[in-house]
Amino acid sequence: MSYLIALIPALGWGFMPLITGKIGGSTINQMFGIGAGASIVGIIAFLIGHPSVSTGAFWFSIVCGALWTIGQIGQFVSFKRMGVSNTIPLSTVFQLVGNSLIGVIIFGEWRGARALTIGFIALLVVIIGALMTSITDGSSDKKVTVQNFFFLLVTTIGYWVYSAFPKLPVVSNEDPLGVFLPEMLGILLGSVIYTIASGHLNAFKQKKQYLNILGGLSWGIAALAYIFAGRALGVTVAFVMTQMNVIIATIGGIFILNEHKTGRELTFTIIGILLIVLGSVGTIFA
Repeated sequence: MSYLIALIPALGWGFMPLITGKIGGSTINQMFGIGAGASIVGIIAFLIGHPSVSTGAFWFSIVCGALWTIGQIGQFVSFKRMGVSNTIPLSTVFQLVGNSLIGVIIFGEWRGARALTIGFIALLVVIIGALMTSITDGSSDKKVTVQNFFFLLVTTIGYWVYSAFPKLPVVSNEDPLGVFLPEMLGILLGSVIYTIASGHLNAFKQKKQYLNILGGLSWGIAALAYIFAGRALGVTVAFVMTQMNVIIATIGGIFILNEHKTGRELTFTIIGILLIVLGSVGTIFA
């Protein structure tokens, strides 16, 4: 049962970009949908579980959730520029490499020569996999350009902050279920701030603003399941299982969202995905 629960994050995070891609709408529509849907899941989980959370951790979690929106906005913009099948593998690699380096440099993970060697070899495999998924024959307008590459890389900073925050002293001893709701509310707050700052308040009158809540529900359920999977199997094993979302989102982008790839591009993409998953698994041995 624990392993079935651990598959929910992979499914939820894998299907989210496919759901929002099918629904369509602007980045603002999609971002609000994620925030609203995730908040609904957070409120339901809070009412059922009645977890405790300190005032400081509550507000800190809201801020971290709002910062997460930077990464998600970067993803949604990149979906439109490069396509889901190109964006997800790169985004996954940026998150994995960045989070690993933060863990090593700031939190002292991968201690010793053996751990560092295994960890960095695994990251190298992941990077090679990402480069292979980015190979293009130039037959599509949605391709990985230098500009698109660095835009996605810079916005991934939001994901790095979000991933690092559970390890910070202010929340490290809190109940993960307790900080879940304020995190989700922070994501909603960040999406509203983005809407206002963009000057597109008319988005709240658009149907797709609310249809994209379906994508937010998928994301929120996945995030909630990840908490329970981490408790049952350990964070390391649970994280590795979530990497299956790369397979779902990338293949789904090609066959469900009809993102064109030549036979050669598809071959390199599949090999690249396998390397990303292999490298991700390899990091647990570091």
